[in-house]
Amino acid sequence: MKETLPSAIEDYEQIPFQEFTQKAYLNYSMYVILDRALPHIADGLKPVQRRIVYSMSQLGLASTAKFKKSARTVGDVLGKFHPHGDTACYEAMVLLAQPFSLRYPLVDGQGNWGDPNDPKSFAAMRYTESRLSQYADIFLQEVDLGTSDWVPNFDGTLSEPKLLPARLPNILLNGSTGIAVGMATNILPHNLREVAKALIALIDNEDTSIDEICKFIKGPDFPTEAEIITPRSEIKDIYKTGTGRIKMRAKFHVEDSEIIFTALPHHASTEKIYEQIASQMVAKKLPMVSDIRDESDHEDPTRLVVIPRSNRVDLNALTDHLFATTDLEKSYSFNMNMIGINGRPQVKNLLKILTEWLEFRADTVRKKLNFRLEKILKRLHILEGFLIAFLNMDEVIKIIRRSDHPKKDLIKVFSITELQATAILEIRLRQLAKLEEIKIQSEQKELNSQRKDLEKILGKEETFKEYIKEEIKSDAKKYGDKRRSPIKKRKEAEKFSVTDVMDIQPVTIILSKNGWIRSAKGHDINPETVKFKSGDSLLGHLRTKSDKPIIFLDNTGRSYMLFSHTLPSARSNGEPLTGHLSIRPNSHIKFMLSAENNNHFLMGSDNGYGFIIRFNDFLTNYKNGKAVVTLKENHELLNPGAVIDLEKDSIAAVT
Repeated sequence: MKETLPSAIEDYEQIPFQEFTQKAYLNYSMYVILDRALPHIADGLKPVQRRIVYSMSQLGLASTAKFKKSARTVGDVLGKFHPHGDTACYEAMVLLAQPFSLRYPLVDGQGNWGDPNDPKSFAAMRYTESRLSQYADIFLQEVDLGTSDWVPNFDGTLSEPKLLPARLPNILLNGSTGIAVGMATNILPHNLREVAKALIALIDNEDTSIDEICKFIKGPDFPTEAEIITPRSEIKDIYKTGTGRIKMRAKFHVEDSEIIFTALPHHASTEKIYEQIASQMVAKKLPMVSDIRDESDHEDPTRLVVIPRSNRVDLNALTDHLFATTDLEKSYSFNMNMIGINGRPQVKNLLKILTEWLEFRADTVRKKLNFRLEKILKRLHILEGFLIAFLNMDEVIKIIRRSDHPKKDLIKVFSITELQATAILEIRLRQLAKLEEIKIQSEQKELNSQRKDLEKILGKEETFKEYIKEEIKSDAKKYGDKRRSPIKKRKEAEKFSVTDVMDIQPVTIILSKNGWIRSAKGHDINPETVKFKSGDSLLGHLRTKSDKPIIFLDNTGRSYMLFSHTLPSARSNGEPLTGHLSIRPNSHIKFMLSAENNNHFLMGSDNGYGFIIRFNDFLTNYKNGKAVVTLKENHELLNPGAVIDLEKDSIAAVT
């Protein structure tokens, strides 16, 4: 039965609930994608970042201004442009100020803005102070030169720029991260000078390939001196598709047999790496390391010292293990997903990003030059009116003094425009001097020269391209710096195996009838003298070495595996095997084996069946073991016999 709404409710629409929820979620998704999570290719900023930068410029917080409380900026951003939470807004501002997070920070902070070990440890906004960085000028220099489209703010009382007229592709220089609905982005930062060279090459030759672009852009450039170890060929493939992974490795040197790490991968924490290494030392996985020290301070922000136990330690093998098991080596996803010029989110390759940004920049520069030209033409038009007035000064004064409508009369008598007449009427008496006439002629000459230059740039494509190139070169010289993250060719890091770090020694494994296991050093121990808990006794013992796996066979023919170094010392009563293995109900361990992987054993049952098996086939990493022998009901497994020589050994069967 179809329900109807009360007649008191007017102007409503009835639609199926499924249709409503689909539309609502689609609207929400598009809002998150376009207005919250993804950056725009034009300025490389998300809406909140754009509003922070613009709001700070409106507050007069240029790079040369005095610092102001961050709470002042956050309040201005929220009150005028960004109706969201103050915490999220301040965190976005902090990210723009952290030199260890952004390659080229947009905000210059004073106070506690966090540190690489704990980026979230920044002080509250009431304690920190901020202003725009010098690099932020690339977004704001041209914002008032007719380059931006303006849109109303959230309550329609103010206007804000839809995009900032970035003079450089910030989308590549600082990168961006974000999680939207159904998509995400993770664009890594790059070196300004390298990107500028690639842009110039693309302007010179529109058919430039990605292979040629990669001669200029070597790879990402993080705000750390750690090494990028992804092969150049893989980096090139990433740039061709827009997705992939980049791997970084800490920078280190050896000093007095100590390994000293001086630069960590992007967003790697010294404290976390210290804990990772220390936990391995506690677990006895790094017996060759005697100590680790964190000597980082204000002068050396990163100085992590690993001290080997002796001069005989293979430092290359040790560092390889640390790279493979800690954050001294990290990988980063590369997903160049962004909002394009057409307003649609898309994963773009490097060439597409550069080409599309150059289209945006060319349009911005053309708007800027046309804006200047219009202002110059308007000023020249006014100056022409001034010169007419100076040539007919007495007549102008007479009309102004006697006429009830001087503007109309000036337009009629001298055939000038309303704009010129208005400007003439606003001239002050002191400006009627002869010197002012000379100044006007000089200004007119200068503006005519500028007009010709602008018309030349706008009228010829090659000159226009050259103008854009010169701007890019100038900005690269002003804001650019050397590459921080070197790209090195390194072999794949490998961690130690259990046997690599183990002190190999003879051991005796002792197993009781109730399933309690322990390990004693040496082979000279007499199992008969070992004490057990009340009601328990010896089931068997096994003499082997600490690096060899131990195989346990139960009465059903299943095998289980453990290493002796994981077993408790014989000084205690040991531990139940069930704490290490998942032995099936109604099953119990009968035999223990240990040998080289290529050794052979004779397996048999009391019904006369048997076979030869390699020791390697007993091995298993599963706690619940694996089936080796299938026994028929009421038959038992016999003690496996070692086969020394398959060709010469004989088997004697006794019934």
